[in-house]
Amino acid sequence: MTEMAEGQGWRDIYFTARDGLRLHVRHYEAPGSLRRPALCLPGLTRNAADFHVLASRLADARGHRRPVYAVDYRGRGRSARDPDWRNYTLLVEALDILDFMTIAGLHSAAVVGTSRGGILAMIMAVLRPTTIGAVVLNDIGPVIDKEGLARIVGYVGRVPLPATWEEATALVRGMGARDFTDLDDVEWQAVARQWYHDENGRPAPSYDANLSKAISLGGGGIPDLWPQFMALSPFPLLAIRGENSDILSRTTLEQMCTRHPRIESLTVRAQGHAPLLRDEATIRIIFDFLMRSDDQHVAEQALAAY
Repeated sequence: MTEMAEGQGWRDIYFTARDGLRLHVRHYEAPGSLRRPALCLPGLTRNAADFHVLASRLADARGHRRPVYAVDYRGRGRSARDPDWRNYTLLVEALDILDFMTIAGLHSAAVVGTSRGGILAMIMAVLRPTTIGAVVLNDIGPVIDKEGLARIVGYVGRVPLPATWEEATALVRGMGARDFTDLDDVEWQAVARQWYHDENGRPAPSYDANLSKAISLGGGGIPDLWPQFMALSPFPLLAIRGENSDILSRTTLEQMCTRHPRIESLTVRAQGHAPLLRDEATIRIIFDFLMRSDDQHVAEQALAAY
């Protein structure tokens, strides 16, 4: 089922997961485009709204537009909360994504994965490599720094719900100002609107607090993912790191650049985990990278249409 509200810029797609849960994806349309679709996968507690600026640009670039799909995992964003929090796992989320791609007829997609979304991209490359054509890993790699992971585990489900949008902006700024040093008031307000839903003019939760139980059950640790990372070797890869990141270290990024045969890298100045993908310079680099990765895909699409 699809819905499109007046002026919002995307179409809401709702589909049913294999266990009956109702899940949500934003679709930024690009009618007639032969370019590979982009599939945007957010972080652990994040949602499709994180990609709005990037997705709008990719879908509306003159002469080079591409369709963009931004996913809400189960329990996040506009997707339904799972009555069994034990399903908030990487494997279940990967299967949800792959099922959606089958329903939507997507293959050889440009996967843009922020944090957990990048881990899911690696898992997809292992489970079903034909779904991937190019990859952008946003502040994630095969080794996750324990300090940053502990910080994330510590706040999931424990951040208070602000009563007003002014309080929400102050809260988000207080949590992120140390690592995101160049954001102005307008940008912090925009980030707050991504963190929380708007219900009757007030902030509302954007993810299921029971997600904290699933994280605790896993013990907070993730093993090194070098085999999964190397499954991305056949695909062009752009690895993005926040200059102040406590999740992806400079050493790990250097090792990624040594081991992957088709990698490009970008460090986003004055940002931490994870870069917001909202600034013009970063968007331009992603845009150009995806354009270069499109050549074979466009040729295949044109041949199929002939």
